[in-house]
Amino acid sequence: MRRIISAALAVLVSTAMFAQAQITTKKMRIADFKDKTTKVVLTGSTMFDGIYQQKVKAAWTVSPYEFCTQADFEALKSNPDYYFLVVVSGKFRKESEPGIEMLTLMKGGVGSEEGVDGMFDIVSVPLRPIGGSGGREYAMLPALLNIIQQNTLDSMETDVSGYMGLGNYMINLPKTKDMEIVFADGDIAPQVSVGSRNLYLRDGMISMEDSDDVDDLMREGVAGKVVSYTVAPEGAKPGSYCFKMLIGTEDNTLYFFKKHKISAKFGAGFLEEDLKKIASVRK
Repeated sequence: MRRIISAALAVLVSTAMFAQAQITTKKMRIADFKDKTTKVVLTGSTMFDGIYQQKVKAAWTVSPYEFCTQADFEALKSNPDYYFLVVVSGKFRKESEPGIEMLTLMKGGVGSEEGVDGMFDIVSVPLRPIGGSGGREYAMLPALLNIIQQNTLDSMETDVSGYMGLGNYMINLPKTKDMEIVFADGDIAPQVSVGSRNLYLRDGMISMEDSDDVDDLMREGVAGKVVSYTVAPEGAKPGSYCFKMLIGTEDNTLYFFKKHKISAKFGAGFLEEDLKKIASVRK
């Protein structure tokens, strides 16, 4: 009898623990996303916020949204009835100070007393270097907003998508086989030799010297093309990270996402191994 009772208790404890684990999965925590209001937090920069609001109005379709100030965010961040889309500074362990800004979707409530670092982070996409003046982020904003929305919807469907993050979209890379991939020259790491460029930048993979020409493809939504976008700190030093993306100009789909630590050997931009990987699906 004692064995039977012990076994029954073990089953009850296991069931309770399983139920608790189910409740705390990412999928469950964001199950109400489409029904709740997303507060789009403005940065306070007149130039950025003006364009940002236009892009959000055109691209955000998966949940109700409202724009708010930083002060509103501080007052509301403890409320679990809100989600927040925030531009945050990203700092990695060996960096003395933040080097890039991330566009981050997070949920209000638990952890908010610790600030943005303590809040529940749903998805973050690299936006731009801090203090950078290139302006490429404006052309990329619709795509970045789409990527955030798509990842959130995917995370609501499966925990695999939720916990693997944007790297999971590498599964889309084979779909670029018959598409033209256009790299901005500045998106390719300086360590990539001329020989390697000639080896991989062919068969529908090309580079353009002027990044504005690449961004125009995104702005115009040209069909059948994929463009590069990298984000790394200005004057990046060893220990910082570089984020590399390939994004469809027509569908705003993420086809490649990878990051690497910058070092003397590996500078900012797509590395030779990245170009080799991308070219391999075109054979």
